[in-house]
Amino acid sequence: MALLIRLADERDVDAIVAVDSLAPRDRSRREFIRRSVAANLCYVAGEENSVLGYGILECSFFGNGFISMVFVAETARRRGVGTALMRRLEAACPTPKLFTSTNLSNRPMQSLLAKLGYALSGVIHNLDEDDPELVYYKRLTQPGGRGGAGNDEP
Repeated sequence: MALLIRLADERDVDAIVAVDSLAPRDRSRREFIRRSVAANLCYVAGEENSVLGYGILECSFFGNGFISMVFVAETARRRGVGTALMRRLEAACPTPKLFTSTNLSNRPMQSLLAKLGYALSGVIHNLDEDDPELVYYKRLTQPGGRGGAGNDEP
């Protein structure tokens, strides 16, 4: 089955929330997902009618692209979903600089970012208690090359 990545729409919100382990019990996370979908900032990855993960790309980080969320369902991890989502978000980014962040404790995401050529750009303390946020950066060679809606394969 081929993995498809596309811009999410409001019909996807419940499936996105179900995939995200924090969203069912965190109202602010659910609202963030709803706002991101409504603003056409959220992409979903899936097979057939299932959502396996999602990613959110904003351009509010000092005028640069910022991947504010990538989440893959527990059952779909280590199957290339995160890599495909990241590549699709890179392709959709309209700026030449793309940033993202992850907690120091999130080793799998750090590994994925290294594999995709992201460089450590800085550290933010005091967001999560005793778990600094690591900020990563990547210079894109062709920003916004395939941005927009539709059923795009990675």
